[in-house]
Amino acid sequence: MPEEMVPFAALATADLVLDRVYAGGTRGHAGDDAIGRLLPVGNQGGFRFNGSVASRTVKLVVLYTSGAEVDWPDHIDPTTGDFTYYGDNRKPGKDLHDTPRSGNELLRQMFAASRADAIERQEVPPVFLFERVSGRDVRFRGLLAPGSPRLTSDEELVAIWRTTRQLRFQNYRSHFTVLKTPRISRAWIDEILAGDPLGPACPPEWRVWVKGRIYRALEAPRNVSVRSKEEQLPKPDDLWIVRAVHQHFAADPVQFENFAAAMWVQSDPHVASIEVTRPSRDGGRDAVGEYRLGPDLDPIRLQFALEAKCYAPDGGGVGVRMVSRLISRIKHREFGVFVTTAFIAQQAYQEVREDKHPVVFLTGRDIAALLKRMGMTDPQALNTYLALTFPVSTSTRARADLVTPDADIVLGSPEELPLEGPQSPAISPLPGRTPARFRRA
Repeated sequence: MPEEMVPFAALATADLVLDRVYAGGTRGHAGDDAIGRLLPVGNQGGFRFNGSVASRTVKLVVLYTSGAEVDWPDHIDPTTGDFTYYGDNRKPGKDLHDTPRSGNELLRQMFAASRADAIERQEVPPVFLFERVSGRDVRFRGLLAPGSPRLTSDEELVAIWRTTRQLRFQNYRSHFTVLKTPRISRAWIDEILAGDPLGPACPPEWRVWVKGRIYRALEAPRNVSVRSKEEQLPKPDDLWIVRAVHQHFAADPVQFENFAAAMWVQSDPHVASIEVTRPSRDGGRDAVGEYRLGPDLDPIRLQFALEAKCYAPDGGGVGVRMVSRLISRIKHREFGVFVTTAFIAQQAYQEVREDKHPVVFLTGRDIAALLKRMGMTDPQALNTYLALTFPVSTSTRARADLVTPDADIVLGSPEELPLEGPQSPAISPLPGRTPARFRRA
C-alpha cells in the first residue's frame, strides 16, 4: 500500500509531523525541493539554515541526510533518540571551520551555547531533521536538540581525522537528541522566524531543554529482540568490510580472537579490561574480562566470557551448537559475548532471547558499523589497519595491546610496551599463540 504524503502544493502551510513524507515537485529543477518549500532555508545541501552564521543570527536549522554518504554515515538510533551527524568539511584541503556553508562553525556555536546557561541556550536555533525518501520526497524525522544526556561534553562534538588519497583533514562528528515532539506547528515556525522561539506555540520539549537542558528524548524500544539474518549482516554497500575481515583472518583464526576483543572494547565504553586466553587453558572461552558499572569512585565489576568465530558472511552463520557452547561456559553472575563476521542463526538467536540467557551478539553489521566509525571507510584504510594491528603470521611473538576508547591500538612486544598502573601484571611470551590484553586507560 503506497505511503500517504503531503502534496507539494500544500507544503508552504503544512505542519511538520513526525515520520510524515512530504512530496517534492515534478518540474525537473531545483525548485522541486520539498524542504525549500516547507521552510525558508534554501534548496540544496545537507546543512541549511535561515540567517547568518557570521553575525550569529541563525533562526532555524535543517539537517538533511540522504543516506548516500558511505564515508559519512549519519545515523539515527530510534531506541535511544540519538542522532549522529557529520559536519560539512568532507574533503581535504580546507580548515575544520573553513567550509562554504559554514556548517561546522555553526555546529561549534550551537554546541558551545548548549553547554552554557539558559540565556545563551535561547540563542541556539531549533534544528529540524529530514531524510531522503526518493527523488525530491523527504521524511521529517524530528526536532533535534544539540547534545545528549548519555554523553559528556567532550563526546557530544568531536573533531575526527580522516584520510582521502593520502591527504589528511578534520571534520566534526556531532550528537543530537531527537525530542519527543510529535508535531511542529506552522504557528511555531512563524514565531521562530519572527524572533520569538519561546512563544506560545513553542513545544514543551524545546522549552524545557532551553530552560534547563533537560532532554525529553523520543525513545522507541524495539518490539522484536531477535534480529533477522538481514538485520545482522551489513547492508550491500558495506558487505565488503566483513568480507575483507574474514579474508584477512581466514588463515589464522587465532588472531581473529584479538580482533574480536578489540571490537568489543570499541563497542562499549564500560568494558574495563579483556584478555585473550591461551588455547590450552581457555576453558572453551576465547577471552575473558571485566565490565564496569556505576560511578567511577564506587563501581561494580561483572565478569564476562567472549567467543569469537570468523565465519564467511555469505555462509550459513553460527548455529545452536556454537552458541550453546558459550552458554555452558558462562559462570554464575557472568555474561557472554559472541562476536562473528557472519550472523547468528534464527533458532539459536531466538532460544537465547526466549530463555533470557545473558549473551550479547556482535555480528557482521555491528562490526562494519564499528570499523566505519573508526574511519575504515575504504579498502586501503581497512587493509592497512588489519595488517598493522593484527598481522597474520605462522610464528608471532607475544605482544600486549593497550586500548583506549576512540584511540588507535598501540602495538609492541612486552618489553617494548610498559603496562599502565602498578597492578598491571607482566606478560610472558606464549608458544603458538599471540595473546592480547586490553585495558582502558
